[in-house]
Amino acid sequence: MSSSILLMKITCMTMMMCMILGLPQTLAALTCSQVETKLAPCVAYVTGIVDAVPQPCCDGIKSLKNEAATKADRQIACRCIKKAAKALPGLNMDALVGLPSKCGVDLPYNLGPSTDCDKIE
Repeated sequence: MSSSILLMKITCMTMMMCMILGLPQTLAALTCSQVETKLAPCVAYVTGIVDAVPQPCCDGIKSLKNEAATKADRQIACRCIKKAAKALPGLNMDALVGLPSKCGVDLPYNLGPSTDCDKIE
Protein backbone atom coordinates (compact mmCIF):
# COMPACT_ATOMS: atom_id res chain seq x y z
CA MET A 1 0.00 0.00 0.00
CA SER A 2 1.36 3.39 -0.83
CA SER A 3 2.06 5.79 1.99
CA SER A 4 -0.46 8.35 0.68
CA ILE A 5 -3.32 5.80 0.78
CA LEU A 6 -2.31 4.73 4.27
CA LEU A 7 -2.13 8.35 5.39
CA MET A 8 -5.56 9.03 3.90
CA LYS A 9 -7.05 6.02 5.74
CA ILE A 10 -5.49 7.09 9.03
CA THR A 11 -6.78 10.64 8.52
CA CYS A 12 -10.30 9.37 7.80
CA MET A 13 -10.25 7.10 10.86
CA THR A 14 -9.02 9.97 13.03
CA MET A 15 -11.74 12.28 11.73
CA MET A 16 -14.41 9.66 12.36
CA MET A 17 -13.17 9.14 15.92
CA CYS A 18 -13.21 12.89 16.53
CA MET A 19 -16.77 13.10 15.23
CA ILE A 20 -17.91 10.21 17.41
CA LEU A 21 -16.20 11.51 20.53
CA GLY A 22 -17.41 15.02 19.83
CA LEU A 23 -21.08 14.08 19.73
CA PRO A 24 -23.11 16.03 22.24
CA GLN A 25 -23.87 14.18 25.44
CA THR A 26 -27.55 15.01 24.95
CA LEU A 27 -28.20 11.90 22.90
CA ALA A 28 -30.78 9.61 24.44
CA ALA A 29 -29.15 7.03 26.63
CA LEU A 30 -32.13 5.69 28.55
CA THR A 31 -33.56 2.26 27.70
CA CYS A 32 -36.89 0.62 28.51
CA SER A 33 -35.01 -1.99 30.48
CA GLN A 34 -33.59 0.73 32.74
CA VAL A 35 -37.01 2.36 33.14
CA GLU A 36 -38.65 -0.97 33.99
CA THR A 37 -35.94 -1.80 36.53
CA LYS A 38 -36.37 1.55 38.26
CA LEU A 39 -40.15 1.22 38.40
CA ALA A 40 -40.34 -2.51 39.23
CA PRO A 41 -40.70 -1.77 42.97
CA CYS A 42 -43.90 0.17 42.13
CA VAL A 43 -45.76 -2.83 40.66
CA ALA A 44 -47.13 -4.06 44.00
CA TYR A 45 -48.60 -0.62 44.69
CA VAL A 46 -50.09 0.10 41.26
CA THR A 47 -51.70 -3.35 41.15
CA GLY A 48 -53.20 -3.02 44.64
CA ILE A 49 -51.11 -5.70 46.33
CA VAL A 50 -49.88 -3.16 48.91
CA ASP A 51 -51.62 -0.01 50.15
CA ALA A 52 -48.58 2.22 50.62
CA VAL A 53 -46.02 3.25 48.04
CA PRO A 54 -42.80 1.36 48.84
CA GLN A 55 -39.73 3.56 49.38
CA PRO A 56 -37.77 1.72 46.64
CA CYS A 57 -40.55 2.75 44.23
CA CYS A 58 -40.10 6.42 45.15
CA ASP A 59 -36.33 6.02 44.90
CA GLY A 60 -36.81 4.62 41.40
CA ILE A 61 -39.04 7.51 40.33
CA LYS A 62 -36.53 10.05 41.68
CA SER A 63 -33.70 8.24 39.93
CA LEU A 64 -35.67 8.10 36.68
CA LYS A 65 -36.35 11.83 36.83
CA ASN A 66 -32.65 12.54 37.38
CA GLU A 67 -31.48 10.21 34.63
CA ALA A 68 -34.04 11.39 32.08
CA ALA A 69 -32.29 14.73 31.77
CA THR A 70 -32.83 15.27 28.05
CA LYS A 71 -35.98 15.68 26.01
CA ALA A 72 -35.21 12.44 24.17
CA ASP A 73 -34.72 10.54 27.43
CA ARG A 74 -38.00 11.87 28.86
CA GLN A 75 -39.83 10.83 25.70
CA ILE A 76 -38.27 7.37 25.85
CA ALA A 77 -39.20 7.03 29.53
CA CYS A 78 -42.78 8.06 28.72
CA ARG A 79 -43.08 5.51 25.92
CA CYS A 80 -41.58 2.77 28.08
CA ILE A 81 -43.96 3.52 30.96
CA LYS A 82 -46.97 3.50 28.63
CA LYS A 83 -45.87 0.22 27.06
CA ALA A 84 -45.28 -1.42 30.44
CA ALA A 85 -48.60 -0.11 31.79
CA LYS A 86 -50.51 -1.69 28.91
CA ALA A 87 -48.87 -5.04 29.63
CA LEU A 88 -49.45 -4.99 33.40
CA PRO A 89 -52.54 -6.97 34.44
CA GLY A 90 -54.57 -5.46 37.26
CA LEU A 91 -53.07 -2.00 36.88
CA ASN A 92 -54.85 0.75 38.81
CA MET A 93 -54.32 3.71 36.48
CA ASP A 94 -55.13 6.26 39.20
CA ALA A 95 -52.41 4.74 41.40
CA LEU A 96 -49.93 4.97 38.51
CA VAL A 97 -50.82 8.57 37.68
CA GLY A 98 -50.56 9.56 41.36
CA LEU A 99 -47.18 7.94 41.99
CA PRO A 100 -44.98 11.01 41.42
CA SER A 101 -46.96 13.19 43.84
CA LYS A 102 -47.09 10.39 46.44
CA CYS A 103 -43.30 10.24 46.21
CA GLY A 104 -42.84 14.02 46.24
CA VAL A 105 -41.41 14.03 42.72
CA ASP A 106 -42.44 16.63 40.15
CA LEU A 107 -42.23 14.89 36.78
CA PRO A 108 -42.51 17.11 33.71
CA TYR A 109 -45.05 14.69 32.24
CA ASN A 110 -48.05 12.63 33.31
CA LEU A 111 -47.69 8.87 33.71
CA GLY A 112 -51.17 8.27 32.30
CA PRO A 113 -52.13 6.47 29.08
CA SER A 114 -53.35 9.64 27.39
CA THR A 115 -49.97 11.36 27.59
CA ASP A 116 -48.59 12.25 24.16
CA CYS A 117 -44.94 11.33 24.61
CA ASP A 118 -43.95 13.27 21.48
CA LYS A 119 -45.03 16.53 23.12
CA ILE A 120 -42.84 16.10 26.19
CA GLU A 121 -40.07 18.68 26.36
